[in-house]
Amino acid sequence: MRIVTHLTGLALALGPCALSGCARSPAAASGVEAETVARKLESVWSLAFAPDGRIFLTERPGRIRVIRHDSLLPAPWATLPVYESAARNIESGLMGLALDPAFATTHRVYVCYTEPGASGPAENRIAVLTEQGGQAGPPRVLLPGIPAGIYHDGCRLRFGPDGKLYATTGDATGTPADAGAAQDTASLAGKVLRLNPDGSVPADNPFPRSYIWSYGHRNPQGLAFEPGGGRLVATEHGTGGTGNNELNIIERGRNYGWPTVIGAARDPRFVDPVYVGDDAPAGASFVTGDRYPELRGMLLVAAINPPRLLAFRIGSGAQPSVQRRVLVDGAWGRLRDVVQGPDGFVYIVTSNRDGRGKPAPDDDRVIRIRALPRSP
Repeated sequence: MRIVTHLTGLALALGPCALSGCARSPAAASGVEAETVARKLESVWSLAFAPDGRIFLTERPGRIRVIRHDSLLPAPWATLPVYESAARNIESGLMGLALDPAFATTHRVYVCYTEPGASGPAENRIAVLTEQGGQAGPPRVLLPGIPAGIYHDGCRLRFGPDGKLYATTGDATGTPADAGAAQDTASLAGKVLRLNPDGSVPADNPFPRSYIWSYGHRNPQGLAFEPGGGRLVATEHGTGGTGNNELNIIERGRNYGWPTVIGAARDPRFVDPVYVGDDAPAGASFVTGDRYPELRGMLLVAAINPPRLLAFRIGSGAQPSVQRRVLVDGAWGRLRDVVQGPDGFVYIVTSNRDGRGKPAPDDDRVIRIRALPRSP
């Protein structure tokens, strides 16, 4: 049976996948063809691929789940105690996820999560879990003491081409740490951090004996390294209701202004974003394969409000030009992460059960995009 659904102008025809059981949804007019790989998840936050083809993902209530051959394994790979509540629109919980680039040998998975306290979030932590017999061993905390709040926790993880682990932290709004801590290099709030995989401080970090790589951030939720040149791009949430959501090129030791300035201030003390807009951005990844020739080299960004999949062409130079395209508008609701898989296809995850979305019966989902619209 085929079910045709109209979502914000996209006609999606849904049908079963013959072998995997996933729901296929080609969109004739829009040029979008996608299929659901996993469904009925809860507030998915991050996605990563293992060398053996497995997909690891985090659910904000504290579970790491695994998809093998397009089938969601019933038992969580790991469960961590976290501070999270979708009912209260809280943004904390189990968030960032990154697999060791040498995962085939080390079997290590890195996570960023909110440790629960007696009456609220105690702190955010970065920890590593090592797979043993197909399940996670106990977490080993690498970096505790990151300021946590019920909002603005950052927590995106990404390994760089230098083999270091990069992590975003939010300004922990609503807590004592929020009082300008993003400008304080003695605090880990409102920063991009850089760690050695063993949790130690890299000797070439810009501040002595400090994990801080850049500072002056509000709530960065996406990190992506550009292939070739290696530029690090971060997505960052602006102020509620007024836009000022940002794309930033992250540079060693630089100050990005929050909360002293907002958006493009043109103040020589701070680095201006390369793009400022109304889309609240989350996860980001560059397109490197040939599945979508027109998008090769572009940065894909998952946006939660408005719920969209965006593509950016970022030029070179000190003040690069930026071109923005809306690839998919509202078809799947809030999007929290986007990753290019080893098969070259783009995978996205929805975040409709986080207390702020309008979940469909199958939410939350992992969706594989087989075709994207061409330029008009």
